[in-house]
Amino acid sequence: MSRAHGAARAAGIVSLATLISRISGLVRDQVFAALFGASMVTDAFNVAFMIPNLLRDLFAEGALSAAFVPTFTDYLTNRSRQEAWKLANVVINALLVVLSLFTILIFLSAKYFVLLFAYGFIQTPGKVELTAALTRIMSPFLLMVALAAVSMGILNALGKFFVPAVAPALFNIGNILAGILLVPVFQRHGHEGILAMAVGALVGGMGQFLAQAPLLRREGFRYSPRLDLAHPGLRHMGRLMLPATLGLAAVQINLVVNRQLAASLPGDGPVSWLNYAFRLIYLPIGLFGVAVATVNLRETSLDAARNDMEGLKQTLANSLRMVMLLNIPSTVGLIVLSHPIIAMLYQRGKFTPADTAATAQALIAYSAGLFAYSCAKIFVPTFYALNDTRTPMRISMAAVALNVLLNLALIRPLGYMGLALGTSVTSWLNVALLSRQFRLKAGAFGATERLLPTFFRCTLASVGMGVVVFGAYFLIPSEWTDRSLSLIAVLVTIICAACGVYAFLCRLLGVLEIEILWKALRRKWHAAD
Repeated sequence: MSRAHGAARAAGIVSLATLISRISGLVRDQVFAALFGASMVTDAFNVAFMIPNLLRDLFAEGALSAAFVPTFTDYLTNRSRQEAWKLANVVINALLVVLSLFTILIFLSAKYFVLLFAYGFIQTPGKVELTAALTRIMSPFLLMVALAAVSMGILNALGKFFVPAVAPALFNIGNILAGILLVPVFQRHGHEGILAMAVGALVGGMGQFLAQAPLLRREGFRYSPRLDLAHPGLRHMGRLMLPATLGLAAVQINLVVNRQLAASLPGDGPVSWLNYAFRLIYLPIGLFGVAVATVNLRETSLDAARNDMEGLKQTLANSLRMVMLLNIPSTVGLIVLSHPIIAMLYQRGKFTPADTAATAQALIAYSAGLFAYSCAKIFVPTFYALNDTRTPMRISMAAVALNVLLNLALIRPLGYMGLALGTSVTSWLNVALLSRQFRLKAGAFGATERLLPTFFRCTLASVGMGVVVFGAYFLIPSEWTDRSLSLIAVLVTIICAACGVYAFLCRLLGVLEIEILWKALRRKWHAAD
């Protein structure tokens, strides 16, 4: 139990930092929605940002982190810190070379990338050209966040979680300041205001890396311009990264397919509606799924380095149960309160009530896959900790094929909402196959791991909470939710009450993880005192 408490405390630290980042992200989205609504320019920005961001998710914060953290942890555990620092420098310098070439390629071929990811934009005059201009401005973003991802991997392996998890908030702050300060300047000089947001994204990406540099130095890291492509650690990472890239690609490729199909739909809103909804889904995924996964990767990497398979299975089971505890009620809450949450966050300025209704539908469809997506975030890096990158790769390819078929089948009757629903169904298939293959590889979890009982109890408690939330909100007089401030007050009150109801039902049903989480939070609170 002490290990579970330790992991819960670490996950709590990451969740707190991620909360700061996600709140700043919501403010960023509110600035976007108020300034640009769901329009041609927001569609253009979303696709332009998706191009370096997709490569970031696949290479930088995806395959690179999944390959780097276990390798760096092995060097720390079985070699020396000096050897680990050498590995870090070799990786950083290799990234500088390779990703600089990628940046140049994106800059020079921006229009072709736009057509690859959103061919339907050619139907609107000027949309491809604007998206290409935004893509060129943001092309160095990939390089900056790759350096930030290596820094995060180093610090996580050393047991430092807060600063790396809060660093993405600087990206959001860069966008917020750009919206407030730069957009009016660009518009006064006859330029599209959305170009200022691209500049803000670039500055924010640089801030993610610079925020971690002082802590890296404090831990003993010193940069050295050493490039050794024959370094055994780098070559080992390279062998892991290619299949790891494909293994982590399922959801990202699904999102690319979604945007390509959404861009082919009539009107200028579908791409933005899907983007706003998925950004909101990322709040509980980041707070709970990614936070738990970050700690899980470090712990399972340590278990693998020590060749402790039973410890690794226990770590994974603890992580899965914690995700059940936190993400199942998040799913129910987002479904029940989808419309008022979207209205509270985005409905102002150029973001209309029609945009709210459309985005809420996408949010409901995406919410159906929230829990499965969070579990996949835990399973996939666990395979990497075991130096198995081929299994997730094969599973992700099957998931991509299913997603394409579902998208093509669902877009006709359901439109853009069918694209979000197809992604959710694919996420469930993905995690089901990952779970099955892990059991075949490592053996079944012991009866003491309580996975299925915890799942059913958390689901039952969440449904009970959802009934209470539904009744509470829809019994409130409509005039109480007509204005922004009163809607915020109503939703905050209902959400706080829902947390209390859920915690009560979990304790009533015997969900032990609620006690673990509570004790971890109390210890953290007392430590802060």
